Amino acid sequence: MPDFTDLLKNANAALSTLVWGLPMMLLLLGVGLYYSARTGFLQFRKFGYAMRNTIGRAFRREKVSDRGAISPFQALTTALAATVGTGNIAGVAGALSLGGPGAVFWMWVSASLGMITKYAEVLLAVRFRQRNSDGDWVGGPMYYITNGLGKNKKWLADIFSLFGALAAFGIGNMTQVNSAARSAVALVSKFSDLPAGPNGEAGMAIRLAVGFVIAFFSSLVLLGGVRRIGRATEGLVPFMSLIYITGVLAVIFAEPGRIIPAFRSILVGAFRPEAVIGGAAGIGITQALTRGVGRGVFSNEAGLGSAPIAHAATSETDPVKQGLFGIFEVFADTIVMCSLTALAILVSGTPIAYGGPAGAELTISAFSSLFGGKAAALIVTFCITLFASATVLSWSLYGCRCAEYLLGARARKPYKCLFVAFIIVGAGMDLGLVWDLADTLNGLMAIPNLIALLGLSGTVIKLTREHFGK
Repeated sequence: MPDFTDLLKNANAALSTLVWGLPMMLLLLGVGLYYSARTGFLQFRKFGYAMRNTIGRAFRREKVSDRGAISPFQALTTALAATVGTGNIAGVAGALSLGGPGAVFWMWVSASLGMITKYAEVLLAVRFRQRNSDGDWVGGPMYYITNGLGKNKKWLADIFSLFGALAAFGIGNMTQVNSAARSAVALVSKFSDLPAGPNGEAGMAIRLAVGFVIAFFSSLVLLGGVRRIGRATEGLVPFMSLIYITGVLAVIFAEPGRIIPAFRSILVGAFRPEAVIGGAAGIGITQALTRGVGRGVFSNEAGLGSAPIAHAATSETDPVKQGLFGIFEVFADTIVMCSLTALAILVSGTPIAYGGPAGAELTISAFSSLFGGKAAALIVTFCITLFASATVLSWSLYGCRCAEYLLGARARKPYKCLFVAFIIVGAGMDLGLVWDLADTLNGLMAIPNLIALLGLSGTVIKLTREHFGK
């Protein structure tokens, strides 16, 4: 009788080929290009304006009188907590190993177009949001589909909500905790002779312990709803980002002579992968493109429709002003964080087994070139655990909102309990299967959202012109 895991792998592989094939890559890039053209490449033309009105507001203390809302900056950090996750550490390492250095270039392309895609998503989320039974602002693709495209398109909103509720267990839960748990095993291995690696008895015990700890602290925050999540991420995101950026910059500038060759390998590898890594790994342009765009979307979530759910809870009433946070979000996550991780790995000279899967251990190896094995494992494990915990908090909100849309307010508490239980499940699962399932669910979630973005483009353009015409 076939093993259930094998059946799941085979079914997911078949579905993933359809969901994350070249057509999906072109659709994601195409929507970004379409909005870029219609807004006159707003993400570049108004980039300075966007930064002043987003990160520039981080240093202002904004009082929120609306009990059903959180501050614009808290909405940003809640969304950033979801995007600045283990995808920036383990996901980038996986993209490099499976797509070669050229995958980083395609990450940049997807992020450049993804900035305007996320701008449109966030704008629509604020424009078409509504109050729930508790008086909280709720929004996202399911609401801008129903309230924007019309009630006759509710079936599309239902599909998004179903995929979103399921995807939260993958992209925002199991993959995050799995990476944190395996990093903890790698850390313990540096300080002791741990037998049989992460899948051995001792390794599995450590992984489950990490899962229980993250589950416990996550449950304490989740009970407080969106406002407690906003307060938690407001402090956690800047702190964890600063620590990681400081460490990764130290690794990069420890070998300044390798920085330009690293950029060269990225640019050449995007179009001629064999010239950088040889032909043995079997990586071509299509592989570099799909891995780069796929991992970029996994990290910054542009086009998925997830982040707008957090932004809909903002106290900001101007949809365009909140939409600008979408531009900053993608820039900070992919152009800054993911690029720094990739450069650290390439500059450090750490060996990459091209053509095979890789995770946080590759980033730890890069840090080891400067800090030594033990200190590197400690730094990366600490960062990845913070990243994973923050992402779990945000995605619990996303999944809960999707379940609430489908089943009503009564679904919130059971969904949260199930979500916490899956944190522990994810800690002990196979890494490859977890990432593959998350990628597939991401793609399924994106389809109805991208359809809505195209259908509501007129609203986005109208509000944008009105705002900048003032």
